[in-house]
Amino acid sequence: MIPSMRSLTAEEYVEAFKSFLDHSTEHQCMDEFNKEQMPNIMAGLCLSMSHKAEHASLLLGDLLAGALASFHHIYLLAKVVNLCLLNRILQAVHPGVFIDNEIVEPNPQHVAAYKELVNQAPDLQNVSFIWHQLTSLEYEQRVKEKGTHKKFDFIHMIQMLYRVEDIPNTIKFFHSCLDHHGKLLIIILSDSSGWASLWKKHRDCLPATDRGHYITCSGITEVLQRLGVEHRVYEFPSGWDITECFIEGDAVGGRMMDFLTGTKNFLGTAPPALRRRLQEALCQPECSSTRDGRVIFSNNLSMIVVES
Repeated sequence: MIPSMRSLTAEEYVEAFKSFLDHSTEHQCMDEFNKEQMPNIMAGLCLSMSHKAEHASLLLGDLLAGALASFHHIYLLAKVVNLCLLNRILQAVHPGVFIDNEIVEPNPQHVAAYKELVNQAPDLQNVSFIWHQLTSLEYEQRVKEKGTHKKFDFIHMIQMLYRVEDIPNTIKFFHSCLDHHGKLLIIILSDSSGWASLWKKHRDCLPATDRGHYITCSGITEVLQRLGVEHRVYEFPSGWDITECFIEGDAVGGRMMDFLTGTKNFLGTAPPALRRRLQEALCQPECSSTRDGRVIFSNNLSMIVVES
């Protein structure tokens, strides 16, 4: 008897997500953006910081809403590496600046892991941290209840808007947290990514097990346009080698399909017709390309820099 389809648990998501990280260039893509664009973006914070005796306030972290989306230790390490780089860039552009970081993360285990990784980072000098074990919505509610609307020079949100309940209001709130000349960075999947095509044209191939929003860059920019806020979009190419997804019985390919669908053992539990339709969709030119016999799924990212 074939077992029924079900969503990944948080632990299973960790394993599936590792297969994605091991075979994609997502982190390299973010590193490229940090090196090419972030120095200029950070340089623009000087007007916001000038009245605060060279103190910069950064709201960093995951701002997540669901347990399945919580970033596990692997991704936390990448987050901290990215955070360290942001601090280095800011201090290079503004020597001697003291940086106040506030981290929002709902999972207590991840907060503990985050603190441990930060403590091990050798280059976080003149940097302080405040930890909020909260979801983005809980953080927003606490701020409004206290009536203390702290302003930040820079707010950093990586791949998190898929899982918040109310995307427009979440963006509106965190944009309101920006200080004068502050910036909000949103990293989201690009409209040129295979994900965008898959969600738009082949959503009926996907099992109804993923509770997240199917949203890409255009959905975010539409919100920003309605809010009337200035923003700029940077597009960076990223690929995900999904060749093993088409190899019968391949364990790595199985975990990749689990991550892609949010389903445990998708290849072993999905009806054959659904499995074939999804694999065929993945091979379409708008989703993937073939390089040296390998199938490379487009994982292109959009980095949206929003002005205060």
